[in-house]
Amino acid sequence: MIFGYARTSTKKQSLDMQLDELNRFGVDEIITEQASGAKKDRVELNNLLGKLRKGDVLVVYKLDRLGRTMHQLVNLLNDFQEKGIEFVSIKDGINTSTTMGRFLFNIFGAMAEMEREVINERVVSGVESAKARGRLGGRKKAHTKEQIKGMLAMLEHGRSKKEVQEMFVVSRTTLYRYIKENEESI
Repeated sequence: MIFGYARTSTKKQSLDMQLDELNRFGVDEIITEQASGAKKDRVELNNLLGKLRKGDVLVVYKLDRLGRTMHQLVNLLNDFQEKGIEFVSIKDGINTSTTMGRFLFNIFGAMAEMEREVINERVVSGVESAKARGRLGGRKKAHTKEQIKGMLAMLEHGRSKKEVQEMFVVSRTTLYRYIKENEESI
């Protein structure tokens, strides 16, 4: 079976051009969807992926209709390859039933892997750079060390937790965390 998948990001956009190309290609069934490619949970695409069987062909007008990122596309295409499903992108000239199509698919896979590694390297470099400048990750504390010491001192002098919460505008959970952190440092 040859399935076609056409997608627009909004209901205002037209599917006509994609549908014309898919019909010209000779697909048996066309699945349409109007949802952003950034959405991970596209109902119609998920239904289509559940229908595909070994020997089927999935045809799209362009790669970006199927997935937004190279990583997303490569994962889908790897699944297709493992399940014996062929893939065709009309405008991109990719047809995994041909030698050249599989070659292009492997190049895209290598590019996606490189993209992930470059992103990881940037993140690691950024964290190291921030640490070298004395910055630590995470959210800043809502209260200064002096304020926390003041809260703890009030508690030691018999003030209730409720009074401390109101005076320092601190939640019960946060106050208990400060108490626990202080006990651990003793």
